[in-house]
Amino acid sequence: MEHYTVTFSKEELARYNRHIIIPEFGLEAQQKLKAAKVLVIGSGGLGSPLLLYLAAAGVGNIGIVDFDVVDDSNLQRQVLFGVESVGLPKVEGAKKRLQSLNPHINLTVYNTQITSKNAIELIKGYDVVADGTDNFPTRYLINDACVLSGKVNVYASIFQFEGQLSVFNYTNANGELGPNYRDLYAAPPPPGLVPSCAEGGVLGVLPGIIGSLQALEVIKVITGVGDVLSGRFYSFDALTFESRTFKIRRNPSNPLNGDNPTIKELIDYEQFCGVKAVERKIKEIDAVELHEWETSGLDYQIIDVREPHEYQIVNIGAELIPLGSIVDNVAKIDRKRKVVVQCKTGNRSGKAIRELEDKFGFENLYNLKGGILGYIRDVKPELTAY
Repeated sequence: MEHYTVTFSKEELARYNRHIIIPEFGLEAQQKLKAAKVLVIGSGGLGSPLLLYLAAAGVGNIGIVDFDVVDDSNLQRQVLFGVESVGLPKVEGAKKRLQSLNPHINLTVYNTQITSKNAIELIKGYDVVADGTDNFPTRYLINDACVLSGKVNVYASIFQFEGQLSVFNYTNANGELGPNYRDLYAAPPPPGLVPSCAEGGVLGVLPGIIGSLQALEVIKVITGVGDVLSGRFYSFDALTFESRTFKIRRNPSNPLNGDNPTIKELIDYEQFCGVKAVERKIKEIDAVELHEWETSGLDYQIIDVREPHEYQIVNIGAELIPLGSIVDNVAKIDRKRKVVVQCKTGNRSGKAIRELEDKFGFENLYNLKGGILGYIRDVKPELTAY
C-alpha cells in the first residue's frame, strides 16, 4: 500500500474531510485507504453494510465475489439492494449501488463461486480479505487461503440474534503473527449440527451491526489506527444487548500453521465440513416451456410457494403452499405427475424443491425459472406484475 504516492482531487478532499480533520486519522490514513485493495467475499447480509461503508470511507480498490442472484427474501437485511435489483446477479446490483455512492473508487466484480481451485488466484492481488459468507466450507476455505497466501482475514458471522467478529492472520507492529480461524476451531462441527442462516433465520438488523464492525476492523487494518481485533474474538447478543470479547491465541496443534502442519494446500472443503457450500442444481423449466405444457394439455401440477398476500396481488392459478409450510403439506404434492414449483423470481421455489428432494425423495419437481415475474414478462404481459 504505497500511500505516499496517493493524491486527492478537490472533490475527494471535500468528501473525506470528516476523516482528515480527525487528529488520530488525518490525511495519511486517508491516503492508505485510497491505496488499499480489499476483497469482500459475499455481498449479502454482512457484505451489504461492509461494502457500503468501505466504499463511503474511500477504500480505493474493492473486489466483490458473489455468484448469487438478488431475491425478495434478501431485502429484509441486505440493504445494498432495492426492488430494482431483484433477479439480477448480486455483484451487478452491488457495483451499481457503490458507484453511485462513491465514483472515486475502483470496483472489480467476480460473478463466481470461490473454490479451492480459484481462491488463491482471487485473493492474491488484495491486501485484506473480508469474509461475509455464511457456511462452513467457504469459511474454512477463505481462512486457509489467506494463511497460505499471507493475507489478513477480517472475519464475521451471524445467526438469528448472535454475531461474531475477529481479525485472523494479522501481523502486528512487532512482527508477531496472530491466530486464525483454525486456532479457534481446528475442525468443523459434525454435519447437520449447525444450521445456516437460510435454515435458522437472522434478525435483519444484526448483519447491519456486525457488518459495520467488520468494516471498522478493515479500516483499522489498512490505516494502522487503533487496536486491531487480532488475538481477540468478539461476540454480540442482540436480544440481551450483551457483548463479550475473548482472548484467543495461536494453537501449536493448528493443522494449517502450527508446529507440525499437515495442510499444505487447499482441500476439498465440502467433504471436509460435511455440508455443501453451494446448493446442487435442480430441474428447471422456463416460462415459454410452461406455456407449451399448458397449451398442449399436459397433465401436471403447479404449486406457488409465495406468501398469501403476494398470491392475492397476482397469480397464475397455481395451488398456494407457502414455503414455510411446504413440509407440513407434502401430502398435497403429486408424485406421479410432473410438478412445477414457482415463486416470484425462482429462488424460494428452488429452496422448496431442494428441501422436498432431500427430505422426501421427490424426483418429479421442476423449478419455474424466473418465477412469476418471468412468466408475466414472457407469456402473459397483460397480468399486473409487482
